[in-house]
Amino acid sequence: MIRTMLPLFLVCFGMTFLPTSEAEDRPNLIVIMADDLGWRDLHCYGSAAQDSPALDQLAKEGMRFTDAYAASPVCSPTRASMMTGLAPARLHLTNHAPGNKDGFALEGSDLAEPETVRNLALSYTTIAERLKAEGYVTAHIGKWHLSYQKRNQVGGVAEEGLRPEHQGFEHNIGGNFRGGPPSYFSPYRNPALEDGPEGEYLPERLANEAIEFIRKERDEPFFLSWWPYSVHYPIEAPEALVKKYEARSGLRDATYAAMIEGMDRGIGRFLKALDEAGLRDDTLVIFKSDNGGYNGNNRPLRGFKGMITEGGIRIPWIVRWPGVVPAGATCETPVISMDCVPTLLEAAGIDPASAGPFDGLSLMPLLTQQGQFDRDTLFFHYPNYAFHKRNRLASAVRWQNFKFIRRYDDGSRELYDLSQDIGEKRNLAGNRPRIVEQLDGQLANWLEEVDARLPVNAK
Repeated sequence: MIRTMLPLFLVCFGMTFLPTSEAEDRPNLIVIMADDLGWRDLHCYGSAAQDSPALDQLAKEGMRFTDAYAASPVCSPTRASMMTGLAPARLHLTNHAPGNKDGFALEGSDLAEPETVRNLALSYTTIAERLKAEGYVTAHIGKWHLSYQKRNQVGGVAEEGLRPEHQGFEHNIGGNFRGGPPSYFSPYRNPALEDGPEGEYLPERLANEAIEFIRKERDEPFFLSWWPYSVHYPIEAPEALVKKYEARSGLRDATYAAMIEGMDRGIGRFLKALDEAGLRDDTLVIFKSDNGGYNGNNRPLRGFKGMITEGGIRIPWIVRWPGVVPAGATCETPVISMDCVPTLLEAAGIDPASAGPFDGLSLMPLLTQQGQFDRDTLFFHYPNYAFHKRNRLASAVRWQNFKFIRRYDDGSRELYDLSQDIGEKRNLAGNRPRIVEQLDGQLANWLEEVDARLPVNAK
C-alpha cells in the first residue's frame, strides 16, 4: 500500500490557537475571489517586483495556503463549485460560459468535447440560499459568469433570471453573464451596474459598493461574495499606476502589475472600513483566485489558465479570522474550491453534513489547527478546450505530493513529484508504474462516481 498523507501537524505551521467560544454570535463571512490571478502574482507569494500591501498584510494576519487549487483551470466551473460545494464534473459545468458548442473539435482532431451545461441551474441550492435561510444578509458584488446569453434565452429562462439575485443574494451589484467587463473605466456597459462618473475605475467602484454594504448591514450577520473582475482582460489600469510599473524592472507587463495593485488598493480600503466599523474580530475573510494566471508570469509553474498543469489550477488562498485562525500561519495541505461551502457553513454554526453531501470538506480543522483533516486526494476534470485552444483535454489527480495526469488525445499518462518538481518537467510514469496504475484507477472510479462526461469521437 502507498503511504497515507503526512499528519496534519507536519504540514500546517503556526502557533496553536484555540477557536472562539461557540456561544459567541455568528461571524460575518466574506469571500473575495479574484479573476485570473496567478499563484505567484502577489508579493507575499513571491512576486518581488509587485506591490500588494493589503493582501500581504492579510496574509500576515491570517493563514496563507501554499498548495491551494481551483476546481477548474477556467472560471465558470470554479464559480459554480464555490456556490454549490460540488465538483464541476458532477455539475457537468466544466467550461467557461458559454464555451464552445457541444461536440467541438480542433481541426484535424478525432477528439471532441462532450455535452456540457452552460449555466448554474436554479435547482441547485447555493451557499447564499443556505446562509440566507439562517438569517444572514447576502450580497454579491462583481463578476458572476454563471449565466450566459443566447438570444436572451437559456432553456426558456431569460439570462437575467439566472443572476445572483435569483440564487440567494438579496443584493446583486455587477453580476451578469459577462466573463470580463467591456471596460474597467466608466461607462462600464454592465447591465447590473449603474455607470459612475466618466473614468471611474471599476475596482474602486466595487470596493465602494462593498464598503457601503458592510456599513449598512453591520448590525446583522452578513455574507458578502465579492468577486472582482480584476485581473481578467481587458488589461487596463489608471495611468499613474501604469507609469509606476513601467519604471520597474522584472515585470512582464506593467499594466497587468498596475491592475493587481489597483485591485489590492480597493481591497485595502475595504479592510480598513471593516476595522472602522468594528467588525474585524467578528469576520471571516477568505481571499482566493478562480483559476491559475493567464497574463502574468507563472514560473516556476508549468502552463497557465485553461491547462490542467499547476500553472492553470494552483492559486493564492488566504484566510483571516482573528481569534480563530493563527496569524502568520502557513499551511501546505492541499485545498480546493469546493471546500469553501462546507467551511462557511461550519463557521456559521451549521453542520455541513446536514446540508451536504459536498465534494469539498470544511477547512476548520486546518484553520483552527484542531482535529483531523482526513483527505489526501484531489481530482480535476477538464474535457473542454479553453478559449485559447492551447490546452489538451485531460483529467488529473493530486495525491500527497504526486500529480497524475491522464491525457485524452493520445491516452498518455504523466506522473510528477511536486515536492521535487513543482514545474512538472520530469515525467515519472515510466519509473513508478504502481503509483500510476493506482492513481489512474482512483481517477476512473471518481469519474464514474460523479458521472463525469468524457470527450467523444469527433467522427
